[in-house]
Amino acid sequence: MNTARPLHFSKMHGAGNDFVVIDLRGGLAPPSAALAAALGDRHTGVGFDQLLTVEDANRPDCVARYRIWNADGSAAQQCGNGARCVAAWLRRDGTAAGRHFRLDSPSGVIDVECRDDNTYALAMGRPEFRPGRIPFTAPAEAPAYELDLPGGRVRFGAASMGNPHAVLEVPSSADAPVHALGPALQARAEFPEGVNVGFAQVLAPDRIRLRVYERGAGETLACGSGACAAVAVLVRQGRVGRHVFVELPGGTLEIHWPADDGPITMAGPAAFVFEGEYG
Repeated sequence: MNTARPLHFSKMHGAGNDFVVIDLRGGLAPPSAALAAALGDRHTGVGFDQLLTVEDANRPDCVARYRIWNADGSAAQQCGNGARCVAAWLRRDGTAAGRHFRLDSPSGVIDVECRDDNTYALAMGRPEFRPGRIPFTAPAEAPAYELDLPGGRVRFGAASMGNPHAVLEVPSSADAPVHALGPALQARAEFPEGVNVGFAQVLAPDRIRLRVYERGAGETLACGSGACAAVAVLVRQGRVGRHVFVELPGGTLEIHWPADDGPITMAGPAAFVFEGEYG
């Protein structure tokens, strides 16, 4: 990407999960790893959990395509909070009209519903539990797995929401060893593409608290795909119902999974913080 001219961006967040959004429609090149790192630096750049690029759709039934980039320039497959921010950005831009439209994401098409309370509900697709599709090198699919880590043996569920997730149920999310177990589990060879690690505290059949240690970002204030994965894993383990409010450090998301063979829906806010130019 040519940065000789200042790069216009939008700073946004979804339940505290923060993003820089840039418009690459018209065939502009994706950001380099150096630019992603410069923008993502919270001291000398703008700061973000992920960088979102809005691009021309590859499909005629979608209003736009988006991609997700980590601060090291690597690509991510999915981000529910980011998808809501892209939806809000396109609504403000005028590209997306009406209450319902579709986005072309790195992990497939996402159906968007704009609600009257200025929140967005997204059909995030069907959770994938088959180990090879996560990917996770377990010998067989199971509701829970165990691995030995430096802090001891841990039990967790695993699922993909277009990106890999491991979910540990903990007595208290506030006291969970997120910054010890998160990177330790991410580094395991059993997850060849790494893994987002969720620490879930069940409060009631319809409410949990969750902290997520994400690939390429560390702990974030919210993770939409992580909230979906946590509910899906806990449903399979019989720990929660199918309509669950997920309390994350940055806000609450509403997750609904009506049936095993259907998509999981995530609803929550998207907010504009400021507009700016970089370079």
